[in-house]
Amino acid sequence: MYIGEAHPSDLWQVPNNLKDQVIIASPANEDERRALAGLCMTRLNIELPAVVDHFDDSTDTAYTGWPERLYLIDRDGRIVYKSKPGPFGFKLADLETAIRLQVALPAAT
Repeated sequence: MYIGEAHPSDLWQVPNNLKDQVIIASPANEDERRALAGLCMTRLNIELPAVVDHFDDSTDTAYTGWPERLYLIDRDGRIVYKSKPGPFGFKLADLETAIRLQVALPAAT
């Protein structure tokens, strides 16, 4: 899910963004937010489907999505895995284990 821009040029720019020429202002409306999400997907070569949070950040607020989190939601819509804040709190092995438990796959060797 694409939520509010993490390091917009008009609020909190970081040196790596300047070095990588990722200089993006905060979107002014939902159309601009959708356009930025599309740009992000293209530049990062993300092939997974994505959705964009409402401009009022209701999903980010409900799920504490910032800075970034990994979630796994089961078939009944329940959260069965929530990572610590990323990127440093991500433990992909823990997410993989949660996925395997949900689909009853054997553990990776």
